[in-house]
Amino acid sequence: MFDSLTQKFSGVLASLRSKGKISTSDVEKTCQEIHQALLESDVALSVVNEFIEIVRTRSLAALGEFQSGTNQASAIFEIINAALVEILGNQARRVRFAKNPPTVIMLAGLQGAGKTTLAGKLAKYFADQGNTPLLVASDLQRPNAVTQLQVVGENIGIPVFAPEPGNGVGDPVKVARDGVSFAKAKLHNMVIVDTAGRLGVDAPLMKEAKSIADAINPNEILFVVDAMIGQDAVKTAQAFLDGVGFDGVVLTKLDGDARGGAALSIAHMTKRPIMFVSNGEKVDDFDIFYPERMASRILGMGDVATLAEQAKKAIDGDVAAKMESKFASGEDFTLEDFLEQLQALSKMGSMSKMLAMLPGGAQMKKQIANVDDGEIIRTQAIVQSMTPLERRDPKVLNGSRRARIAKGAGRAVSDVNSLVERFAQAQKVMRQMRNGGTPQGISGMGLPGGMGMPAMKSGANKPANTGKKKSKSGNPAKRALEERG
Repeated sequence: MFDSLTQKFSGVLASLRSKGKISTSDVEKTCQEIHQALLESDVALSVVNEFIEIVRTRSLAALGEFQSGTNQASAIFEIINAALVEILGNQARRVRFAKNPPTVIMLAGLQGAGKTTLAGKLAKYFADQGNTPLLVASDLQRPNAVTQLQVVGENIGIPVFAPEPGNGVGDPVKVARDGVSFAKAKLHNMVIVDTAGRLGVDAPLMKEAKSIADAINPNEILFVVDAMIGQDAVKTAQAFLDGVGFDGVVLTKLDGDARGGAALSIAHMTKRPIMFVSNGEKVDDFDIFYPERMASRILGMGDVATLAEQAKKAIDGDVAAKMESKFASGEDFTLEDFLEQLQALSKMGSMSKMLAMLPGGAQMKKQIANVDDGEIIRTQAIVQSMTPLERRDPKVLNGSRRARIAKGAGRAVSDVNSLVERFAQAQKVMRQMRNGGTPQGISGMGLPGGMGMPAMKSGANKPANTGKKKSKSGNPAKRALEERG
């Protein structure tokens, strides 16, 4: 979403770092470039002007306070980062739970913003925390909206209250009110009400949303907005704020290729916090909005905190403890262990998204775009096609066994050979690390084709050129892999 803005910020800050002592004119030039970058990213003009004024005032004031030897570029970078966090809302806000359950959350917004899908993601998020949410289908206008919510609820195992078929039939206010009563009777501690939207802001939409809010007295009204609609996001948000009122914002489709100015504008213009973000189609592509983490992404510093949280959720604690114990005892890392790691990696989501969260990920956009997420699945298929003995001891993998595995996984024998060779390299590195040695760099950690990723090479780790040509394998498939590598 913020690729273009991140690249421009990176360029501006790189230019600043290249200077020794920073002058007033350097600060002014930096402010002008950031001003242009924000406008091109669809950030509202009033927000841009206020942001630039904060950066300019603080940077100029800091120039006179810099001591000899101070890294001035880093200090100004921190000023920009702090200003960005302020514009984004300063700190994350959690949902306010009702003192007497159920906690009622009402979703409002335009049609096409992703309210129904978001309702399912929100329900799954709270259910994973031990809550018992109920989805209420009060969108009776959009064709098949009720059916869609029922399908979403079934897929995630969350009950849906849907007494009316929708498609223009039924009273949405009564459905919402009855849904809350049903939740109380069935001891659900949370109710998420999906409401109708329109293609644009109009009087009937506002009247219906206001009537539902008055009928159920929600603890939170969340305004759901498509992050790709640009400058119109602020106008639409203000219209809902005036007509219905809302407590927080949810940004959807944050994984799109739009310029993303809505995220930088809405919270500041409406004085309402962005509480959640949806960044994909899967039910788990959903998270709390952290202003400081978003600012870090925009400035090209990645989001390691979110990446670590995803890893913690994906990796089973018992599995991690077992691996640690195995490593400490000197046992070899096996393909069975490798399969467990792959399965945990799959739970974390798209590999390209994970890599983009690393510092400098924006500068590797082209390489990350070439990452093949399907390679993890294909590698799992190869390992799962092996017998328990073959996973524990790859040395037994002769030609006939490899052919059988390749056929079972729907892969070429060369892919099996590549996996086994790379896995042997990974085992060697593990032994070196356990014995206190310095491991040599390897590519792909046992994945065929390096898991679709280019090998990250460093001049420091590159072996010295002895002048001798490396001999080529007599095996045609192996030789092709060597040449490709």
